[in-house]
Amino acid sequence: MRAVDPRRDAADWGRLRAALWPDEAGVNGDDDLHEALSPGIDTCVLLAVAPHDGTIGFAEARRRREYVNGATTSPVGFLEAWYVVPQWRGRGVGRMLVAGVEAWARGRGCSELASDALLRNMPAHAAHLGCGFVETGRVVYFLKRLEP
Repeated sequence: MRAVDPRRDAADWGRLRAALWPDEAGVNGDDDLHEALSPGIDTCVLLAVAPHDGTIGFAEARRRREYVNGATTSPVGFLEAWYVVPQWRGRGVGRMLVAGVEAWARGRGCSELASDALLRNMPAHAAHLGCGFVETGRVVYFLKRLEP
């Protein structure tokens, strides 16, 4: 596992981001990758690399000072993105990435690590629980368009 070097790792990191968010345009583009590592934003991006398979997973985390559901302290480490290629799942790669994020968050004064997943993403729920996360609540977002 290693921290991202934007010059060396942009293509691999971008490929995995596109696999995680296939319906989101631009998540693997230079602007989004640069924004994820912007100076002044307390972020961590880790890559899992296998000797013969290359980059097989990534985790992105941020230190948040705003309210985080379920958290009782501030700042809070927040696992913003977490992905392991399908053929490597169930082998501890995801746990290794989360452990790296935990160490990063602890080193920045956080005593809690939070995350989220879509309600329908049951494999993500199981992965979080397998890494020691506990569910703190569920939410459904609503939006109403306002006519001018």
